[in-house]
Amino acid sequence: MTDRRIHVPEDLAVLPVRDTVLFPQAVLPLTVGRESSVALINSLASEEKVIAIVAQRDPRVEAPGPTDLFSTGTAAMVHKVIRMPNNNLFIFVEGFERVRIREFLQFEPFIRARMEKLADVPPGESAAPFEALVRNVQQLFQEVVSLTPQLSDDLQTVVLNMDDPGLLADFVASTLPSLSTTLRQELLETLEVKTRLERLHRELSKEVEVLQLRSKLQSQVQDQVNQNQREYFLREQMKAIQKELGELDDTQREMEELRQKIEEAGMPEEVKKEAQRELKRLEKMSPAAAEYMVARTYLDWLVAVPWSKSTGSADIDVANARLVLDEDHYDLEKVKERILDYLAVKKLQPAMKGPILCFVGPPGVGKTSLGRSIARAMGRAHYRFWHNTGTIGAFGACAAAARAARSCWSCRWSSAAPWCSSSCTSASAG
Repeated sequence: MTDRRIHVPEDLAVLPVRDTVLFPQAVLPLTVGRESSVALINSLASEEKVIAIVAQRDPRVEAPGPTDLFSTGTAAMVHKVIRMPNNNLFIFVEGFERVRIREFLQFEPFIRARMEKLADVPPGESAAPFEALVRNVQQLFQEVVSLTPQLSDDLQTVVLNMDDPGLLADFVASTLPSLSTTLRQELLETLEVKTRLERLHRELSKEVEVLQLRSKLQSQVQDQVNQNQREYFLREQMKAIQKELGELDDTQREMEELRQKIEEAGMPEEVKKEAQRELKRLEKMSPAAAEYMVARTYLDWLVAVPWSKSTGSADIDVANARLVLDEDHYDLEKVKERILDYLAVKKLQPAMKGPILCFVGPPGVGKTSLGRSIARAMGRAHYRFWHNTGTIGAFGACAAAARAARSCWSCRWSSAAPWCSSSCTSASAG
C-alpha cells in the first residue's frame, strides 16, 4: 500500500465490477474484459492512474448504466496492467478513499462521473466502550483466521498492529471470506466507524460459532475414519499373515462354510443374491456387534430351507388320501372333506397357486397330525418350520410350500369349527 498523498480529481472514470467491493487501503487484482472497461484502462496515460471502482447491483448486466451501479465506490490507483492473449487485461488496483457519484458526465466510450469524497465519522462517545469493541473485533478476527485454513496466520499480526479503527474495519470487511457482496457494499456505504465495527462484530461472532461447530464435526468424523481405517488395516494384515501360514481363524472358517452352503443349497437366483449380499455384510461385522447374531441366524435359516429338495410323486391319489385320513383320525368329517376337496382340485390343476390350507386352534386338537397325514397320503416328507409367533405345521417338501407356510391371523378357532379353510391371499401353496 502506498504512503504518499494521492490527488483525487473531482471527475473520475468509473470501472464497474461484478461481485466485488474494493475498500480503502486494499489491493485487488481484477480481470478487465468488456470493451468499455478495456477502453477506460487504455485511456489512462498520466502518471497517477486514478479511477473509481463501483460495484454493479446485478452482475448479469453486460452494459451497466447509471441505475445498474451503486452510488458509493472507492477511488483507486491502477498500479500494474498486464495484457492477456485473449485481449483481456489483468490489473492491480489499490483503493485509498471512499467516493460517491454526484453526477454522470459521459457514458461512451466508458462511464465518467463527478465524485464526492467521503470521510469516516469517528465515534462520539467515551473511549473505553469503543476501545473494548475494537479489541473484541480484533480477537474474533484472530479466531476466524486460526479456524480457517484458507487465511494466512500473518493476518493476525496485521490486525493487532492496526491503530486506526476505520482502517481495521475496512481490512476485516475485505478479508473475511464469509461476507456477501451486498453486506460488503453496505459496510462501504457506512461512514460511522462505530456502526461498521458493531456490524462486523456480529458477523464475526456468527462466523466463529459456525467454524467451531464445523471443526468439531470434522474432528469427530476424522477420528471415526481413522479408527475404521486402522481396524481395517489390522484385519487385512491378520488375514494376509494367516493366509501365508495356511491358517484360518474360527470366524473365517465359519464364513467359508456358509459360503459353501449357499452355493450348495440350490436357492433361486434372487434368493442367492440376497444371501451373498448378507454374507458380505456379515464378514465386515465384528462378532461382538449387536447385529452379528441376527444376520448369522438369518443366513443359517436360508441355507436350512429345502429349496431344491422334493419327495413323493406329483400324482395325487385322492382315494388313498381318504384311507390315510380315516386311519389316522376319527370323525373330523368336515375337516377331512375340506382336505380331500383341496387335493382333488390340486390334482386337476397341478399349477394352481394362491390358496393354502390353514388349521387354527389350541394345542392338541390335531393340527400337526393332520399335516402328517396329508404328507403321508401324498408320499412326501413332513417338515415343521419355526416362526417368531410359534411353530408352523407345513406339509410338502417343495420350496414354494416352505416359503408359503406361515401363521394365519385372519381367522379364529371356535368349538363349532376347529379348522379353517380360508384362502390366505398373502401366501401361495406349492
